[in-house]
Amino acid sequence: MSSHYDEQPLYSNYLDLYYKGVEPMQSVVLEFPCDPEPIDSPFYITRSPAEEQTYQEITRIGSIIRIQSPHKTGKTSLVLRLLDYAKKSGYHTVYLDFQQAEAAVFKSLNRFLRWVCANVSYQLQLSSMLNDYWDEDIGSKVSCTVYFQEYLLRNLDNPLVLVLNEVNQIFEYSAIAQEFFSLLRSWHEQAKQNMIWQKLRLVVVHSTEVYTSLNINQSPFNVGLSIKLPEFSWEQIQDLAHRCGLNWRGYAGQKKAQELQAMVGGHPYLVKLAIYHLVNSPQISLEQLLDEAPTISGIYSTHLRRQLATLQQNPELATVFKQMIFADGRVELNPLVAYKLEGMGLIKLDGNQYTVASKLYRQYFALQTFEEQNKQEQIEQLQRQVKELQRLSYTDELTQLANTRYFDIYLEQQWQRLANQKSPLSVIILEIDYFKIYNTTHGQEAGDECLRLIARVVRETISSNNSHQGLAARYQGVEFAAILPDTTSVIAFKIAEYIRRQVKKLALAHDKGLYGLPSPVVTVSLGIACTIPQTKDSPKILVDAASEAMYQSMKGERDRTYVSTTLNYGLSNNKR
Repeated sequence: MSSHYDEQPLYSNYLDLYYKGVEPMQSVVLEFPCDPEPIDSPFYITRSPAEEQTYQEITRIGSIIRIQSPHKTGKTSLVLRLLDYAKKSGYHTVYLDFQQAEAAVFKSLNRFLRWVCANVSYQLQLSSMLNDYWDEDIGSKVSCTVYFQEYLLRNLDNPLVLVLNEVNQIFEYSAIAQEFFSLLRSWHEQAKQNMIWQKLRLVVVHSTEVYTSLNINQSPFNVGLSIKLPEFSWEQIQDLAHRCGLNWRGYAGQKKAQELQAMVGGHPYLVKLAIYHLVNSPQISLEQLLDEAPTISGIYSTHLRRQLATLQQNPELATVFKQMIFADGRVELNPLVAYKLEGMGLIKLDGNQYTVASKLYRQYFALQTFEEQNKQEQIEQLQRQVKELQRLSYTDELTQLANTRYFDIYLEQQWQRLANQKSPLSVIILEIDYFKIYNTTHGQEAGDECLRLIARVVRETISSNNSHQGLAARYQGVEFAAILPDTTSVIAFKIAEYIRRQVKKLALAHDKGLYGLPSPVVTVSLGIACTIPQTKDSPKILVDAASEAMYQSMKGERDRTYVSTTLNYGLSNNKR
């Protein structure tokens, strides 16, 4: 859940109004809660005592922290703050996300460990010296250990915090998982006797839903400090609602917070999703939202279908969970089954017995059948559900364009492909000029429609002008972006100019007289960057160059297109 408040007032008249106490902005503009909370987010809720424990533990020599909780419960947001704390403490930090590892990386332990070492070297801005330290005769685990000890750690004056995110990606490769976790354990043990290894602090992060497909002997290693993020209390829910602009004060606000907590069990993402809809759809009451919550038309339908699909794939878990839903008293649970259901977030330990985690789960799953359907029908249904979940995870809900997550993935794919082919790759980034003023003047509904209309212009332009599978995306807030493979800066400039003109033709009128804007209608400022990718470089340089070009176009009266020259490819600097 992030805010558009990171935008700054864009011209002097607006600043004058602001500092004179005339507040033309809405107090809060919420975005759909799909990404981690940035460090400076006003919507981040501190998770005590887990957060304080991680800060304390990371200062201990040779420490290991295991952050493990169900999907979308705030693990990454906590990790961002832990990394920030480590940097401010003078530590080196490396963040490895195993979701970024290609399938080929997991073909052998040797290749996997080389991938780990190469990525750590890169993030520490050290040259990769793998061939100088790797010895097949002593094996990849020893070679990896020697590389860390004699090259990486020895070259660091301060401790290194190494975050291993989404390690559940490794679990399906059982042979690699077993060897890798035993290697991490051995590094932890070496810290007790070797000063070099005392510099290393490990943070292992994973979602506990993965437990459903593991047997007890394959579960993650269990050394170090285990952190399970607590759910939101009703006090925290009330606090978050207030920060987001809902009038949930006093006893009436307390009651609303308690009702929401009872429905979703304090699950952070489900709480934020409810608040998002209440803020952005004021015609919907909390009572109406909670009545529809456990139905297929409710706001939690995607989340509930994901849980249902998992239960249908695990009949033993489904049978026990169904018994718990309809039981009047206590149900005896097999410890392993309870462990897996708790990992999914469906049940929780209340005192000395397990209970269904929330009214939402009890009401929704009471109406579901877990029995196997026709085998082929069930497979097809699950495949449809997986495809839909993948689509939703890569799509911006408001504009239906690709989101930033998919933009990054697609850019990396095209970067590698075009590096091999030595073909050009262009990126366009654009921002809606003075959108905050338009949104304030015309209201949230008109602002959302403005975003949708401009998104359609970008999508239709990219699809009609690029025959090489270009991608249109909502990049962040009021910024849109386009990836144009096999496209020179000359062609990209023509495409960007077409987008700029088409947006003006939408004739989305500003109240020009009130703020003295340079244009009577909504316009966009665009930046372009183009290069022939090199495998040694990161595609981030292309995005940074396009962003800088966009900022150049915003320095004047806006409604301009600039082409970056920092990558030394394509046009000289252009503007229209």
